[in-house]
Amino acid sequence: MRVLGIESSCDETGVAVYDGAQGLLAHRLHSQVETHALYGGVVPELASRDHVRRITPLIRETLAAAGLSVGDLDGVAYTRGPGLAGALLVGASVARSLAWSRDIPAVGLHHMEAHLLAPMLEADPPAFPFVALLVSGGHTMLVQVEGVGRYRVLGQSLDDAAGEAFDKTAKLLSLPYPGGPSIERLAAAGDPDRLRFPRPMTDRPGLDFSFSGLKTYALTVIRDAAAQGLEAADIARAFQDAVVDTMAIKCRRALEETGVSRLVVAGGVGANSALRARLTEIAGKHGATVHYPRLEFCTDNGAMVAYAGHLRLAAGATESAAFDITPRWDLESLAPPA
Repeated sequence: MRVLGIESSCDETGVAVYDGAQGLLAHRLHSQVETHALYGGVVPELASRDHVRRITPLIRETLAAAGLSVGDLDGVAYTRGPGLAGALLVGASVARSLAWSRDIPAVGLHHMEAHLLAPMLEADPPAFPFVALLVSGGHTMLVQVEGVGRYRVLGQSLDDAAGEAFDKTAKLLSLPYPGGPSIERLAAAGDPDRLRFPRPMTDRPGLDFSFSGLKTYALTVIRDAAAQGLEAADIARAFQDAVVDTMAIKCRRALEETGVSRLVVAGGVGANSALRARLTEIAGKHGATVHYPRLEFCTDNGAMVAYAGHLRLAAGATESAAFDITPRWDLESLAPPA
């Protein structure tokens, strides 16, 4: 079964084709980073307009790279939510129209489920069950995954997610958007012993996250930096270390509490090299393995949507020709494929 996947939940337009027998045939991605960098964050209306401009040419380009035509497709998958309403509508309308015109099935997917399953595209995919740390955009959560559609949220961000905290702190440091890569680059030159930030919510039981206070702490430090003789690189290093340590502590607890021996890390912040090194260390100490998608599949992309869509469509998922979107969507409400 050949499935076209379309991702348009935020500021990347992703398209891919996945074949059940041959695997991933082709994928293309257009990033809107340059568009939104001027504003220091995503502007929803600009994101929607750019998806409209890019999505059809990107579909044509992806199909050509796979050596296919629209008539060769057996199904279409698209991101139904969570995400920006306008951006989601672009992908949903195009996907549904394409499927209706070819009389093939289409399925709307949960964005976080697609991220959860992205490591399955690798040569050595993790087996179920596993614990997943999802750090994508406005989401930071720990999920126990027993199988496709069988998810239990162990903990999640109560306010700012890690990605949002990176973006806001980077802006305070006058670093370019997106904040995660900018802070990581600057932190590499920082002194790890010069400054220490708090590790929020690690002094109490539980697996929830809170990064809003850490962002406020960064604001206070940055305001007093000159008087304290602090360099921007030292602040970036202290901030990144605090975020990484916090997530590592929570991941360790999740592995201990569930008894699961596999950890999956997915989402844009999962590309951070300091986080990867720390989680690999944590997993090793607990006799666990840690799995990541390749870097190009950490951020939003069409490949993960095409793969997750293939799993559900191959299992017989069907939906009406009418389309809808779900900007807010509880991951635990999903059901396994029929």
